[in-house]
Amino acid sequence: MAGSAKRGLETGQVEMTEQYLTLIQNLHDDKILINRKKIERLGTLDIDDHGFIDFPDFSFSPELCADGLVYGGRKIASNFRKFLNQMPAYINENSALAGCWIGNLTRYMPIAMPEQAYDLSLQEDIKKYGILQSGFEGMNHLCPDLEIGLRLGWRGLLDKIRYYRQKNQPADTAFYDGEEELITGILEWIERLSKEAEKKAACSQNGFEKANYTKISHINRKLLDNPPESFREACQFLAHFQTIDRMYFVGGALGNLDQLLNDYFERDMEQGKLTEAEAVWILSSLFFNDTHYAQIGGVSPAGDRDMTNRLSFVALDAVHYLHIPTNISVRVHERLPGQSDAAQKLLERAVAYTMTDGTGVSYSLEKGTVEGYSRNGYAHALGRMRCKSGCNWTAIPGREYPLQDVTRVNMAMALFYALNDWKEEKEHSMDRLFTLFAGHLNKMITCIKKGYDRRYETAGVYTPEIVLNLFMHGPVERGIDASCGGVDIMNFNIDGIGLATAADSFAAIEQRVVKEKQFSFGRLFELLENDYQDGERERLLLKNIERFGTPESRAEYWALKIRDEFVRQCRQSPTPKHHLMIIPGLFSHGDVVMYGKQLPATPNGRKAGEPISHSSEPDPGFAIGLNSFSPVLKARAVAKAQGGYGNSAPLHLDIDLDMLNHAGGVEALVTLIQAHEQMGGTLINLNCLQKETLLAAHERPEDYPDLIVRVTGYSAFFASLSREYRQQIVDRFLEK
Repeated sequence: MAGSAKRGLETGQVEMTEQYLTLIQNLHDDKILINRKKIERLGTLDIDDHGFIDFPDFSFSPELCADGLVYGGRKIASNFRKFLNQMPAYINENSALAGCWIGNLTRYMPIAMPEQAYDLSLQEDIKKYGILQSGFEGMNHLCPDLEIGLRLGWRGLLDKIRYYRQKNQPADTAFYDGEEELITGILEWIERLSKEAEKKAACSQNGFEKANYTKISHINRKLLDNPPESFREACQFLAHFQTIDRMYFVGGALGNLDQLLNDYFERDMEQGKLTEAEAVWILSSLFFNDTHYAQIGGVSPAGDRDMTNRLSFVALDAVHYLHIPTNISVRVHERLPGQSDAAQKLLERAVAYTMTDGTGVSYSLEKGTVEGYSRNGYAHALGRMRCKSGCNWTAIPGREYPLQDVTRVNMAMALFYALNDWKEEKEHSMDRLFTLFAGHLNKMITCIKKGYDRRYETAGVYTPEIVLNLFMHGPVERGIDASCGGVDIMNFNIDGIGLATAADSFAAIEQRVVKEKQFSFGRLFELLENDYQDGERERLLLKNIERFGTPESRAEYWALKIRDEFVRQCRQSPTPKHHLMIIPGLFSHGDVVMYGKQLPATPNGRKAGEPISHSSEPDPGFAIGLNSFSPVLKARAVAKAQGGYGNSAPLHLDIDLDMLNHAGGVEALVTLIQAHEQMGGTLINLNCLQKETLLAAHERPEDYPDLIVRVTGYSAFFASLSREYRQQIVDRFLEK
């Protein structure tokens, strides 16, 4: 940008004023109070913090379809419009922005696919294999291009809808009817926000507060008819979007935040209309509003320019000063020839903040993302455009419909059924067991592929992407929902889970039963059927092998063999009917507890009902007895076991701060992150805590209301999580 060229890229910390620090601290305190009230009424929440504000007294009466559900673009939009006109018009007294969202619309109305949308022939396999997330009802797992909205504004989006309705003259107007109704409702809601701010300004006796409310009222009224022109107006537009996006099936991506807002930032700074301290406050207000995923830094599509700018550092400072759950990611890449060291300084600052705050940003890694994505037949430039857009996933803003993180194939369940088949056979070989395993794995993957075909036919009819259609290239222009051909790039994801559980099980059988003959196959089957009752010695023998994570172990061999088979089956054919491309991934979210509860005992010494392993990671405790620092071994294992086609398989690093300081602090951690990126890793989630603090907070979470952790890609208050979810983090932290 011209402004950057004139001033040079500054990388120092923003100099904050006392006034803005106080406002940001008040936002932090307000978030703690809001969170406490949510926990008291709703219980623990094992998902993203989500910035919704609970209004216990608010209720809504939707207009229903004949079967008692709400579906179809027109019906959803008319209810959405009505909801926006009735929900509270919220403005926080410490914020630069108006609005909030008050929960997923499905809390207030039964938005769902009707029975006729489902392929009932798939239900047998779904039930048998415990496929709790088939992807059929997955929504919003794509990334909008918010430049479309920033350029046009809300009124301009409405004009665009009307223009293409007239141009295309569709026989069925349901698509345009729904989109127009939604935008009309948004405009009515924004007008309500403006009037609420005006009312608050009239009642305020505080000079700054009165002026702030007046400014908020003016900005919202201006945005009724005009696209944003200033940095604060652009952030207010994004806050509007956050509210609408989250309420509709909990969408959650902003895109490349420092690129979206940089022109506004630079122009306002050059004209003296904005200070950096004010920009930190405005961004803090945006982050307070919601935990939408966003990326800072990165490489230009051509691969010739580091896109780190001054706003990247300002946004990072906002995350640090606000100190609540946020989902910002720093893109990490190798230094480009002839470029400055700004990206290196951004990474170092982010790591330093993580060590100070306990957690902070996640780290989205360039090499594995771009090179992997190119294996699907896409140019490297498209891979560089993919930005961190969700818990583990990346997507090209506005141009890709990837549906990542909506499916789970529990590979340990495939092993369970393979063992049942194997038990009935006379001869037992590891090759035969793997063949049986691959057969059951294929049935699970085929089931999801067929479900995706059915989804392609029905989602746009019954639960269209009514919000994100507005911010994608193609849907409005074509009059086609993003879920069924509205965008050019459609590549659906299937995530494998339980990799280490399955790999360690194969290795344990091979070592203890086949090679060492510590006990017979009959005894193995007996132990599994009886959940290791009266078999603790054998259970420990099976558990205490060289597990996945140990370099060059048999467990690593089996992990890679299982990974290769899973990838092969995903890639060998598209969906059978509509030929949709499948990209394999390895990501479990925190669902390891849920999937573990339905899985009987496994040969790695895991008892029935216990959690399965995370994503492509070794199980906690794998490094006990090894003379190595476990984060290094873990980073190696996760990099080696990547799916390899560009979808993120994260590395979770939960490190004792005292140990880290002893091992080299910021420099050591930066080196580890960069090494994992060069090894082909795709994402790192990082917590740096003191052991005593974490254990105390686990036992008495109410005493640590502002302890923040990165869970499985998302950031949350530790006290918001259930004991089972907190245990996952404790187990990772204590592994070595």
